[in-house]
Amino acid sequence: MSQRRDDDEDDAELFRSAIGPVRPMRETAPPPSAPKPRPRARMAERDEAQAREQFRHALEDSLLEAGDALSYRREEVTPRLLQKLKRGEIAVQEELDLHGADSREAEQLVRAFLHDARQHGVGCVRIVHGKGLHGAASIASGGQPVLKNLVDRMLRHRADVLAFHSAPPAQGGTGAVLVLLAPRRIRPQ
Repeated sequence: MSQRRDDDEDDAELFRSAIGPVRPMRETAPPPSAPKPRPRARMAERDEAQAREQFRHALEDSLLEAGDALSYRREEVTPRLLQKLKRGEIAVQEELDLHGADSREAEQLVRAFLHDARQHGVGCVRIVHGKGLHGAASIASGGQPVLKNLVDRMLRHRADVLAFHSAPPAQGGTGAVLVLLAPRRIRPQ
């Protein structure tokens, strides 16, 4: 065994003399690692999806029928102003007709329409949703008017809607809704 150890030392010495003097390398920083993925709030996403589903089920219990009138007002809107809106005494400045639109398209149209109306300082608009008597979607939904219920639900949850009521018979009756919008606030710069 000592013979083998002597041979290993001779080989090491032979190697060192063959390569010459050695100097240690400078330590360098390790290369940057790949960025970590951004964290996702999976629990919040799951909770939100569950809340949306519960909201949809709650809405099914309170769906409007074809002849039902839409009506809503915020506390800051007087009952007298709602009566004026109901009678059609407030001038309608813009109109959106949803006939022929499916619920997804109608939702996008209503959002864009109300946003545009508010940006242009429009105070009162009419949305024609139809009575829901002839559409295939109303048959699939158990006879309830899909667009009418969609419009009712959307308008109730918008901060820029002060009040709304089904239009008087001459302006579309229960197939249209008059919407009173909040004035646009101009932000100081």
